[in-house]
Amino acid sequence: MVPLTDVAEWIRESRKIVGFTGAGISTNSGIPDFRSPGGVWAKNKTIMFQDFVDNYEDRVTYWQQKAAIWPDMRDASPNNAHLFFAELDRAGNLMGLITQNIDGLHERSGVDMEKIVRLHGWMGEAVCLSCGAGISMDEACDRVRHEPAPVCDQCGGLLKPATISFGQRLRESDLNRAAALSAKCDLFIVVGSSLVVQPAAGFPEIAKKNKARLVIVNNAATPLDSLADAVIREDIGVAFERLMAS
Repeated sequence: MVPLTDVAEWIRESRKIVGFTGAGISTNSGIPDFRSPGGVWAKNKTIMFQDFVDNYEDRVTYWQQKAAIWPDMRDASPNNAHLFFAELDRAGNLMGLITQNIDGLHERSGVDMEKIVRLHGWMGEAVCLSCGAGISMDEACDRVRHEPAPVCDQCGGLLKPATISFGQRLRESDLNRAAALSAKCDLFIVVGSSLVVQPAAGFPEIAKKNKARLVIVNNAATPLDSLADAVIREDIGVAFERLMAS
């Protein structure tokens, strides 16, 4: 096992760091993950994208679920793992940050928004699926109280949070940006991702193929642990408290 002090030294000497984050980075901010027994998928019905488009009842259920979780997500604060990447950015060593999260905590932590690749979109806005017009998520959730499945004021199209749902294609531009960052970095740091969802889980492999070091910080084992130069398997908050002190 590589000592934490070695990982801290890699971070200090790297100038082209790319982060890759999943739901596990935000659990210490009070946002539940998806796969655990008490996580989002266990508590909510999964609405496929096409079902959202085709069925009014599914749109109502979808919006009820999003309106219920939005206040906690909106009011959450970045934790020390988010702040770690913000500090790397301030130091000029963060080349990019690829995230599977929709909570906006990286943006709130101070990371330059231009460096963030939101693979699954974000929850801060609702957009029209027809014309692309957007409104804030606060406004959309207020409207849900009297309009269970809100529509666009501009064209009457369906409003949906600016997130990628099951069955909805990831944006090709985001995938291309993430692949390019992975290929150019000298250190790739995975935090809080199970690394089982493709194509996102392929980015650490791209980094390794291009001679970058790979560090994985996660509570549980991942399929890419054997590929990593270092694996830190402990509570993420504790891990980054120790890293930032090293």
